[in-house]
Amino acid sequence: MKNFKLNLVALPIALLSFSVVLSACQTEPKQVKTSQSSTQEKIQPPTTESTKESTKSEEKVQMTFTTGSLIQAVSEGDFDQTKEILNSPAYLIDEVNEKSETPLLIAVHQNQIPITKLLIDAGANINQQDVIQDSPYLYAGAQGRTEILAYMLAHTTPDQSVYNRFGGNALIPAVEKGHLDNVKLLLADKRVAIDHQNKFGYTALIEAVGLRDGSQIYQEIVAELLRNGANSSLRDNSGRTALDYANQLGYGNIAQMLRTANS
Repeated sequence: MKNFKLNLVALPIALLSFSVVLSACQTEPKQVKTSQSSTQEKIQPPTTESTKESTKSEEKVQMTFTTGSLIQAVSEGDFDQTKEILNSPAYLIDEVNEKSETPLLIAVHQNQIPITKLLIDAGANINQQDVIQDSPYLYAGAQGRTEILAYMLAHTTPDQSVYNRFGGNALIPAVEKGHLDNVKLLLADKRVAIDHQNKFGYTALIEAVGLRDGSQIYQEIVAELLRNGANSSLRDNSGRTALDYANQLGYGNIAQMLRTANS
């Protein structure tokens, strides 16, 4: 009888425990289902409409700049605008104006060093010529744009078969105009032909003597050319050598350098 009473007391407790366990088992799948639903919502791919809107937005950014925008930005020396235009992949970096000048050639004309470097880094063509056959590379060499020329030589490949309107390479006008630093850069680079002859048969050495005044800067240029192996025996279209010009013009120091080189 005593055991029967104990069992009657324990029975409700057992039933209560069973009810709690059963309740927990029934609610667990519901939690898992909610978690799965949440995961599915997170990995749901974007709708076709949202993709279309994104594409339209990208196209709008790329079509912001009209033809001539880069030339205008460079001409005005606007670095930030130039950079923004170059970030548009569809824009033609070597567009030209009415003189066939590219943005890079304009930047070199104006000696805009930061913009020039920006254009070169973006892939602008240093060999493209305008209507008078100037290219960014040839102009930089001829006009003493030393920092720009150095950057071109370090980061690009000058086309040595592209000549100016006189048939000259970058070295000849650099010599003729007395740009000693440019002469040194070009000779150290080794890619320019030191004995190239233009339409008149002039080499860099002949121009340094026959077309100039024999002053100190040209004596230094002649010495630099001779140190780098310039051929002093070549003749121009009139049949004269650099030494012939030195003797004719009375350039004693230069004549002596040339005689020493020939001995």
